[in-house]
Amino acid sequence: MIELDGVPELVDPVMVAAFEGWNDAGDAASAAVAHLDREWKGEVFAALDAEDYYDFQVNRPTVFLENGVRKVTWPTTRLSVIRTGGEKPRDLVLVRGIEPSMRWRSFCNEILGFAHELGVEMVVVLGALLGDTPHTRPVPVSGVTSDPDLARTMDLEETRYEGPTGIVGILQEACTHAGVPAVSLWAAVPHYVSQPPNPKATLALLNRLEDLLGLRIPLGELAEDARAWQVGVDQLAAEDSEVAEYVQSLEEARDTADLPEASGEAIAREFERYLRRRDPGAGPGGNVPGGGTGHATDGGEGGSYLRDAASGRTRPPKKPRTGTDEGPEGGDDPGGDGSSSGSGAGSGDSGGGGE
Repeated sequence: MIELDGVPELVDPVMVAAFEGWNDAGDAASAAVAHLDREWKGEVFAALDAEDYYDFQVNRPTVFLENGVRKVTWPTTRLSVIRTGGEKPRDLVLVRGIEPSMRWRSFCNEILGFAHELGVEMVVVLGALLGDTPHTRPVPVSGVTSDPDLARTMDLEETRYEGPTGIVGILQEACTHAGVPAVSLWAAVPHYVSQPPNPKATLALLNRLEDLLGLRIPLGELAEDARAWQVGVDQLAAEDSEVAEYVQSLEEARDTADLPEASGEAIAREFERYLRRRDPGAGPGGNVPGGGTGHATDGGEGGSYLRDAASGRTRPPKKPRTGTDEGPEGGDDPGGDGSSSGSGAGSGDSGGGGE
């Protein structure tokens, strides 16, 4: 039985979740939820029992000292609540943790139990996958759902993916079967610079979340971090002619794919979005606590990069991969809505989807 006596009554709550691991290329999704929790000073009210869902040989506990006393932190999933404020406030329930090692159905049922008790109106799960997308262009973010009505009313893609999936896909399907509206937002991370952090992808996810929920999210220094990240990758790519040539080919493919979108209607929509972001009185979110006036376009941050074992230099790889990426950094399912990471991100109109 879930008891939430310590949680106040929430206003139009939306649950926003992200999980480290297979669904979280560049840590972009988990960093987005961490940013929300930090900027809006989230209050943790529950943590799932780590014994039930995690293999501690895969996700090991950590030991630390506090005032000279040794303590242990166990891998788990925590839930916190934040109040966004503004003229039309909407509370968020944040779910942040590691993809569970076992008992996924019980895990999702426990998350949905909290959602039911808190009156959550919609669940948004964030993810990131590796894709053939250039770091110099805006990060593609796709929004997918299993609900045809939700896809139509919120201008989302209806997922058609079939294949292996991660906890993002399982939680979305669990929400659908429970009658809870659910959306997944997926950011495409350049596969040739896959190490975390990737603040540009994190920023893109938060911008898309703003549009989806009608909130104004305080970005703090994230926009500047994103610009610095891009400058750092630019410098590393310039050191290797093969990588620079490859990035140029990705840019050309992306720009060609984007040409049909450069219609008057698309430009008008983007201009309206620009105005909403920069007019403090516009939009349902109004002003936000915690400062952060930057609701910016994607920029860059100098983060971690792939290491060349032969030279010891840190840089993008000599021979970028062009096929479907697999493994823990490949996102929930590489291609989500049926397209692979090699095609979805390169199309320029999605992050490869997600499931």
